[in-house]
Amino acid sequence: MREPVPDKGRVLTQITTWWLSTHFSHIPHHLISVRPDEIRRAIPGLAACPNAWEGRATLVRRTRALPIECVVRGYLSGSAWKEYRESGTLAGEPLPPGLAESDPLVPAIFSPATKAQEGHDENITFEQVADLLGGDLAGRLRARSLDIYERGRAAAAEAGIILADTKFEFGTTPEGDLLLIDEVLTPDSSRFWPREHYAPGRGQPSLDKQPVRDYLESLPDWNKQYPPPPLPPDVVAATSERYRNLFRRLTGTDLDAYEPPRFGPAATAAATP
Repeated sequence: MREPVPDKGRVLTQITTWWLSTHFSHIPHHLISVRPDEIRRAIPGLAACPNAWEGRATLVRRTRALPIECVVRGYLSGSAWKEYRESGTLAGEPLPPGLAESDPLVPAIFSPATKAQEGHDENITFEQVADLLGGDLAGRLRARSLDIYERGRAAAAEAGIILADTKFEFGTTPEGDLLLIDEVLTPDSSRFWPREHYAPGRGQPSLDKQPVRDYLESLPDWNKQYPPPPLPPDVVAATSERYRNLFRRLTGTDLDAYEPPRFGPAATAAATP
């Protein structure tokens, strides 16, 4: 879309920071700092740059990103529901018969996908991941992804939110360490449903860019090809508030009042500009 959504970048960055500093502090990850003072010390050249990056930028350890989207699904929705309707499977693996849209998947399913350079990602089987990365690394990705999802689902439930599904990305350092990278459990990488509106057998309202989806679906003449139609100001404003509301519900803090943590003295020493 051509219209930026105010505070969207801040929400994605600060939600990731909140998760990694609270519920996932035990998970090896690439984040060093999101605090502007620490980032400036690590990268002195930023002193001459405008401050628009503050609150949206992250200082991270460099990794080689693995070519896999580590998707975990706890509910039957999106592309998983489409595949199930057509073939009764998810990524080629059979699911129980008789499931309805938005039904829970018990236990949650590791449903990896390729990272497409162009077009859409494609669901693949665990065996295909093992062929691509080796059985040991594939097993570690599956176990770590399911662990993060279950912890995230429990934390979201305390805030009255259903974590329907999500995707994680991982990378390896030159030393061979496996790190969680990119955004973590954000409204751009996950489906968050307000529990008060949940009902199986249909699609669910989401705490993300739902106003944009609803508006675009209401346009009879757009063929869903580029360029996109312009977004009305009220749709942009509603989408921005949806992101900020999710941040408040998850963290218990307003975005403007949130103080990102310091991850320790390595925040500057470990940085490589």
